[in-house]
Amino acid sequence: MTGPEHPHRTWLYVPGDRPDRIGKALDSGADAVILDLEDAVAPDAKDTARRTVARVLAEGRPAYVRTNAPGTPDGDADIGLLASTPGALAGVRIPKCEDPGVLRRVADALGVPVFPVLESALGVENALAIATAHPLVAGISLGEADLSADLRVSGGDALAWPRSRVVVAARAAGLPSPPQSVWTAVRDLDGLRADTAAGHRAGFFGRSVIHPAQIPVVHEACAPDPADVAWARGLMDQLTERAGTAGAAAWIDAAGRFVDKAVVERASWILAVAASAHRTAPDKEGSPS
Repeated sequence: MTGPEHPHRTWLYVPGDRPDRIGKALDSGADAVILDLEDAVAPDAKDTARRTVARVLAEGRPAYVRTNAPGTPDGDADIGLLASTPGALAGVRIPKCEDPGVLRRVADALGVPVFPVLESALGVENALAIATAHPLVAGISLGEADLSADLRVSGGDALAWPRSRVVVAARAAGLPSPPQSVWTAVRDLDGLRADTAAGHRAGFFGRSVIHPAQIPVVHEACAPDPADVAWARGLMDQLTERAGTAGAAAWIDAAGRFVDKAVVERASWILAVAASAHRTAPDKEGSPS
């Protein structure tokens, strides 16, 4: 499960029928790579994509897979393949989730972390039920293009409520903060940076990406402020020093600020994000360290 110990900042989609691109994606420095069997694969290439994905997973490099929607012929074929394929399947993104019962059947069949994607009005309405449908649900997110079409809206402001809904549902279920949906303007890196930072302030963490050039931009936008990291380390040091004392549960720090459990949890999260950034930072040649 993707928890606060190792939060993923980037989830890079790569077409499941393109082995040349898959290799590059796995070496890209993305925190997670998603082998896509759904939107990135043409209908007549689905079987080829399934065979390619099975071969990549059998080679032992951890990756996630996005299936087609459960209950469709391609979705059922995807799930059947993954259930019978040994390999390094890290988890599965399940698109167009609306029914907690369907999600439970998928999780039982696969036995790996599942990440439902909410892409319709009904999916958003059922966000908490989906987030708590099965112990293997490891995170939820929005698919904003399909959701916008279903809601008949355009523009980011129209999705403000669904975004807040998925953030609240994820945290209510004890799941990680959800990643943002894909930024489709691949060449607009300034827009990506600003939108990712805004999403971070609104309760999201990280996002799905569709091009390697987007990875460092998202990583930069997700990096905690050095001053916040220094504050968090200092606070955790104080907590260690106060362990076992009568006033360890809450206190006033040297700067006159009140510290309680919620403040400590925020400091712990900041340090987890900082550690994740250090853990996945590229080396001088640009490959993951």
